[in-house]
Amino acid sequence: MPEYQPVSSADIAAIERPRCPDCRHNRMLLSKLEAGPSGFDYRTFECQKCGRVETTVVSSDPMKSDVRGWLAGELKRPV
Repeated sequence: MPEYQPVSSADIAAIERPRCPDCRHNRMLLSKLEAGPSGFDYRTFECQKCGRVETTVVSSDPMKSDVRGWLAGELKRPV
């Protein structure tokens, strides 16, 4: 089971929220955010009007991945 990771409101504001395909209510709310395969996230949205649930797979921010640790590591450019 994936570990719970809180998400800042700034990160949530940047997430594009889809319209409900059934009732076309304003925007679906993000109800769950889970780490997916490397470089991807699972985002689950729920419609507050009709209750429809949709899960999408999106690429995560590359600067928050394992690459960031590699960039900060001992590997240096040639001099």
